[in-house]
Amino acid sequence: MSFQDLGLEEAVVHGAQRMGYVEPSPIQAQAIPIAMNGGDLIASAQTGTGKTAAFGLPILSRLKKSNGKTRCLILEPTRELALQVEEAFKEFSAFTDLNTVVIFGGVGYGAQREALAKGADIIVATPGRLLDFMQQGEISFADLEILVLDEVDRMLDMGFLPDVRRIVEKCPKERQTLFFSATIPEEIERLSSWCLRNPGKISIGARRSAAETVKHAFYPVAVAQKFDLLKAMLDRTEYHSVIIFCRTKDGADRIARQLENEKHKVAVMHSNRSQQERVDALEGFKSGRYEVMIATDIAARGIDIAGVSHVINYDVPQHPEDYVHRIGRTGRAQSEGDAFTIMTAEELPHVKAIESFIAQKVPREKLENFPYLFTMLFQEDEAAKVLKNLRGARTLKGYSYGAKRRR
Repeated sequence: MSFQDLGLEEAVVHGAQRMGYVEPSPIQAQAIPIAMNGGDLIASAQTGTGKTAAFGLPILSRLKKSNGKTRCLILEPTRELALQVEEAFKEFSAFTDLNTVVIFGGVGYGAQREALAKGADIIVATPGRLLDFMQQGEISFADLEILVLDEVDRMLDMGFLPDVRRIVEKCPKERQTLFFSATIPEEIERLSSWCLRNPGKISIGARRSAAETVKHAFYPVAVAQKFDLLKAMLDRTEYHSVIIFCRTKDGADRIARQLENEKHKVAVMHSNRSQQERVDALEGFKSGRYEVMIATDIAARGIDIAGVSHVINYDVPQHPEDYVHRIGRTGRAQSEGDAFTIMTAEELPHVKAIESFIAQKVPREKLENFPYLFTMLFQEDEAAKVLKNLRGARTLKGYSYGAKRRR
């Protein structure tokens, strides 16, 4: 089955193909027909199953062209997720005139207010900041056609459901609602019953383990030595091709410049790269012209590249599902592959979350004859206690009293 078989607009399919999407994932194959027919949907799906494309591609196909009015609202629990979804929507809609605007708390209102004033066909928002704009009369949902509630279980955990209800009450009753949550506990079941009408139901489990053909390990190191360790890994490893994952676009660019200075042939994939740059990067990496590809999660999602011998996580992924997704880029088609993850002390909570998710302890390795500086991670149990005790204690940047509710 291809994306064309699902009835999507050709321009939207073109955008997905530009990102390297080849064929629909299970959730995409099931959700897109329901969404394209205008039906409500409730999907139990983890991060990393391809759900952003599962709702993004049909939404863009249904909206087709910009009319200057906000016709779709997507609610996300965190700023990071909102930014990821906005980035994906801009990539998918690259060959349309549809405009996506993201709004979230923790920053000033000015730039977001200006973006909204220029017209937003699609708004991606966190609940608190969206309510602020609504209360100021700067956003109207009179023409809203599609509402997406994403990562609803996380919104429940963060105490956002009352805000979500207030927002939904301001949306037109005649609308399509798409509802995504990793789990569906009783409180979320009540919310879905209240805001959905005869929904289609989908349940997709995330893969929770690495392929047997992938050998993976964590490499503890002091923050100051991260790049030195990466360089040593590349110098000492016999690889055919390697993908290096970075958390941010700026980080990817910085590592690319440093590796180019070390005479490595490097391709870079992230959303700030032009279409031609991305095509060149992908084709050059596949052909062997580039030996290393540096990518962010969003840019690399959906890309199918055969023969990747190694994956290196320069930053530990913040979501356990992304770890499985990243290291699954190697060891495909019965070939063996290796995945190295560079970890620093501050990333230890993410490491523990990954091990809990995949239900196994990942080996810790040291690179032989590397001139390591001391890091608490060499005494990991003690490091975990120290990090736990830091919650609510004075930090280098001031006082921390635990997680704030983020608008």
